[in-house]
Amino acid sequence: MSAARERILADIRNSLGRGRLDPDREAELRARVASRRRNPLPARATALDARGRVELFIAMAEEVQATVARINSPEGVPEEVAHYLTAENLAAELVMAPDPGLDAIPWHSWPLLRIRRGRAQSEDGVSLTGCHAAIAETGTLMVVSGPRTPTTLNFLPETQIVVVRRDQVVATYEDGWDLLRAGACSFSLNRRPGQHLQTAGDPPHRHHAGRGSWDNIGSVCVPPDLRHEAAAK
Repeated sequence: MSAARERILADIRNSLGRGRLDPDREAELRARVASRRRNPLPARATALDARGRVELFIAMAEEVQATVARINSPEGVPEEVAHYLTAENLAAELVMAPDPGLDAIPWHSWPLLRIRRGRAQSEDGVSLTGCHAAIAETGTLMVVSGPRTPTTLNFLPETQIVVVRRDQVVATYEDGWDLLRAGACSFSLNRRPGQHLQTAGDPPHRHHAGRGSWDNIGSVCVPPDLRHEAAAK
């Protein structure tokens, strides 16, 4: 353990008015964390089939004024993005996550869209990302920060467009955590929009999610009054 981390933990212990845990209690807590015991699961999500989970996710996302468009193939994504930007009176330009899955979309079919790949800057008005999972029980998107998914794309632009495949829609948070544990050793996670905590910056004012069925994608958009964000590590 680093000296800095030990100092932080010592300060926490002091604020709680106690010293180190005894070895038995520490072992008990470590075993509890390692067991990854699941929390209670809501039946409204777990009882649904894949189609039902998608419908519930859309309904819950729209309850918090996100917008969702259904798309039947990757070829339809550029047109949907362009139509959304036009409908919202936004410029036909965006910053996109440098994600191979997004690069595979035929953006060349809509040459009027100006796309820059990389981190969002303060002047960027629209970002486009994928997601790690879409949680049906709350209409929440789980987006992981990493080299292919810069977290600035989730915070800086006023509008975030998120491409969601149908197979990314899971029933509960627990299912989303399982996906993360299976695919990453370390990560930082942003959850939106079904959270009511804010820990860093303001999230986008609008979310548009495109959800379609090539394996299925969609898009979601977060409204101006939705400024709730949770970050976990």
